[in-house]
Amino acid sequence: MKTLVCVTPGQFAYEQTEVPILTPGNALLKIRQIGVCGTDLHAFEGTQPYFNYPRILGHELAAEVVAVDGAPDFVPGESVTIIPYQNCTHCIACRSGKPNCCVSLKVAGVHIDGGMVEYLSVPSRLLVHGEGLGFDELALVEPLAIGAHGVRRAAVQPREFVLVVGAGPIGLGIMEFARIAGATVIALDINEARLTFCREKLNVPFTINAASANVHEELRSITNGDMPTVVIDATGSLRAMNTAFSYLAHGGRYVLVGLQKGDISVNHPEFHKREATLMSSRNATKADFELVISSMKSGAVDPTTYITHRVNFDQVGDEFANWLDPGNGVIKAMVMMS
Repeated sequence: MKTLVCVTPGQFAYEQTEVPILTPGNALLKIRQIGVCGTDLHAFEGTQPYFNYPRILGHELAAEVVAVDGAPDFVPGESVTIIPYQNCTHCIACRSGKPNCCVSLKVAGVHIDGGMVEYLSVPSRLLVHGEGLGFDELALVEPLAIGAHGVRRAAVQPREFVLVVGAGPIGLGIMEFARIAGATVIALDINEARLTFCREKLNVPFTINAASANVHEELRSITNGDMPTVVIDATGSLRAMNTAFSYLAHGGRYVLVGLQKGDISVNHPEFHKREATLMSSRNATKADFELVISSMKSGAVDPTTYITHRVNFDQVGDEFANWLDPGNGVIKAMVMMS
């Protein structure tokens, strides 16, 4: 089968590898579509933590079951997505119902090889029924689940002001599920095209361009002087993460969904006087996947509007570097296998 390998930062190579065989407790999948996310882009440019090369990227997957062992409710020919986080099942996090932050977690496309292949073997317990959704939607379940998990970590309440820093695909998902939770969403970015997308496609009521506005004044105006009670970062930018501490209301919660390599710096007196809460949000759980799927089915979320670029699998090696350029307007690129 054809396989696309990220050999080193900035270099892809197509290789011929063996089709996996069905083994006990696993499922053999035919990959149909792959969403490209920030993790893939950062891996390609060499800025992704937890990463080793060479690596097969891809973990936002829509697939068709070829054969399955150990999961009798899944059948060959069924459309599925997968939870791409392989957990150990027995560490303290797994025992506490938090497999998304397992001590020895292996994320497909990061710690282990991912889905930029024609066929993939995965543990059957990580399959998720497609529930009649199309491949576009199924390839977008995982990034939306990350957003849903971040909102759940923040315990967002109705009528709260929630500031989402970063209007990329993960940020958009956070905005969607903050809205569903009843919050008033504020989007902050430096890319005006993405902010326009938030207003026109997601009906986000407030957007701020950090490159041209006085962010603190804008936030005070929007929140009647209170500042947002929830701030959620989805940038992966150290500067943005550090700056956003100052946007937080007294008594507020700050959730880091974005990930970067450096150390966070915070003014302790400013943070302390707010009695603020700082949390990270890693990956997602099956409950988050199920919430996303039910939200898609009900029409509460239509993620297909996020797809701005499509390429065939054979073209990825040539096109991938272009998606790093903000000027190309990429929100979500989708790789089509057939």
